[in-house]
Amino acid sequence: MSDGIRRIVALSVLLLGTGLLWVVGRTNDDAENAKNDQDATLAANRERSASNDPRLKGAYRYEQGGWVYVHLEGDPASLGFQHGFLLAPEISDAFPAISTNMTHSTKRDWAFFRETARTMLWPKIDAEYQQELQGIVEGLNARTGSNLDIYDIVAMNAFEELPDYYVPWLNKREQAASPPNLKSPGNCSAFVATGSWTKDGKIVIAHNNWTNYMNGERWRIIFDIEPKTGYRMLMDGIPGVIASDDDFGINSDGLMVTETTITQFEGWDPNGKAEFVRARKALQYAGSIDEYTKIMLDGNNGGYANDWLLGDRKTNEVAQLELGLKAYKLWRTKDGVFAGSNWARDPKVIKQDTPQFDPNNLETSPNARRVRWEQLLSANKGKLDVELAEQMLGDHFDSFQKKEEANERTLCGHVDASPRGVAIWAWGPNYPGGAVQGKASDSTMTQQLRFVARMGHPCGETFQAKPFLAAHPDYAWQEPYLRDMPAGPWTEFHAGEIPVPQH
Repeated sequence: MSDGIRRIVALSVLLLGTGLLWVVGRTNDDAENAKNDQDATLAANRERSASNDPRLKGAYRYEQGGWVYVHLEGDPASLGFQHGFLLAPEISDAFPAISTNMTHSTKRDWAFFRETARTMLWPKIDAEYQQELQGIVEGLNARTGSNLDIYDIVAMNAFEELPDYYVPWLNKREQAASPPNLKSPGNCSAFVATGSWTKDGKIVIAHNNWTNYMNGERWRIIFDIEPKTGYRMLMDGIPGVIASDDDFGINSDGLMVTETTITQFEGWDPNGKAEFVRARKALQYAGSIDEYTKIMLDGNNGGYANDWLLGDRKTNEVAQLELGLKAYKLWRTKDGVFAGSNWARDPKVIKQDTPQFDPNNLETSPNARRVRWEQLLSANKGKLDVELAEQMLGDHFDSFQKKEEANERTLCGHVDASPRGVAIWAWGPNYPGGAVQGKASDSTMTQQLRFVARMGHPCGETFQAKPFLAAHPDYAWQEPYLRDMPAGPWTEFHAGEIPVPQH
């Protein structure tokens, strides 16, 4: 065979092979596109069918100012179904971020958290909240076909108490070899004031949520919950979770609630009731400071131990409930202010529940922010109102360095900007965490079930994920879930609000 003929044969084989590959490729692409179209059609049909479910009656959602507002009403199962259905996209997005955080920090797999939810948490959850949690699973599945089940959702609801409270206790009890460095978190800056401290003599309450940015950017739900029994509630929250969990909420009987966690808390009672259940129950059923305290103490498991800042619009009284596991203390007044920034105040609580906490180390985040709260609140005695509270939540003055610098010691936290991190919370240098949103209300607004909220840093700055990850490769494991966190405007929400259509 001549060289010319060989070249012609080779070229023919090449062209034939290329054509076959093109046909196979087109066939595969067509098959994949057909499957995607079929899946989309099935999903649309499933959603359309589920949207006619009578359990959705009266429920709705809309988006404003970077927040997703949802109105839920009815019996526990209906509340849950509405929650799961209306927030299905947000739950599907939040679950992998939250579960990854839990497994990464604890070095425990998800099966461990599911089993803990099944054997330790679920049996002690009140029947109505079991029904509501099951409803979330059913609503989520009806809309998306999700494979998440009740134990996934229960474990997700306990994301603030299992990794940093239960697991350290368990590691110590089991004398685990080389356990991870887990510390109870330092979440939030807040105050509640009344009497001569406020502009109108009535209560003002304000709070910003500190957490990691992976979770915090998703902490953008406004829940308006009108249950069949108990009080109507307006609170912020995270999708899939039945409690606010950063715990800012008001109810229709005039109770005003927020909290900040207790730094370096240690302890757990496996026979107790989950904190997320007690916190939700207290906001739903407590009409007074005493009732709130009683519900939180009942079955206290030590999980997510907090300093609760409370106000009762009816009596104009405010209180601080420092809830440890072995000890607790309640302060109350009709003329005063209580502030929180993750520092324990009661000597007995410090001794028995937070033995490693040093209240005199003013360089640490909790104590530096305590000093700043004292400065700001004292300087503005008699002037405190919601507008001033908004400004305070965005404050960047470092009381230890005595200068303006957004970092881990400022009320509006930016730990990502600090090479020091926060060692007492096991947050490393430049940890991507800090203040992720803010809320405020007063007695008059609470009477009308209203509050203002700002998504993102309360100061108005935007966190940008891509340049942060490029500069700090130690946090590359967060890349699939860490997103930009733009700051929205301060936005007012009220219970029963229906948005005006935009044209």
